[in-house]
Amino acid sequence: MARNPTFPRTIDSIHFVSITNLKKWDYLLPNQIISGSIKWSNNGRKTGGINIEVDTIEMTIRLYYTYGGTENIDYKVKLVTVPSNIGNGEIIYFLCPHTGKRCRKLYCIGSKFLHRTAYKGVMYESQILSKDARALEQMFKPYFQSDKLYEQTYQKHFKKYYNGK
Repeated sequence: MARNPTFPRTIDSIHFVSITNLKKWDYLLPNQIISGSIKWSNNGRKTGGINIEVDTIEMTIRLYYTYGGTENIDYKVKLVTVPSNIGNGEIIYFLCPHTGKRCRKLYCIGSKFLHRTAYKGVMYESQILSKDARALEQMFKPYFQSDKLYEQTYQKHFKKYYNGK
């Protein structure tokens, strides 16, 4: 008799908020309170959205959104800074409200945005690939990697020279 499939949730398909994106969108400017919204889509179809308010004076981010169509959720996540290891500024992290861990991404499964280790049974896409799929991925990896390098080379802010070399 065959096993029942489990279909685990994958980190790659979950909505998240990341420090990298907030920095890119200028939400983390020093000593300011900036609010806005984040919207997620998949193949042009809207899959979700939240409103955020980033306060770099008190070092908090406020997330407010509707869960399940009826439940309004509004909570704050603390931001912490750590000196850079090269002595050049500070690195900003979220402080997960559940685990207390510093992280650069907060994932949403259910009603809260938390660190990935707060969720049990969540895996990366690569962890659930079959043996044959992993073999195919290894075989075609050089082709996909060359496409990725080509895209990187011709992106908007690619540096062709460093320090004149």
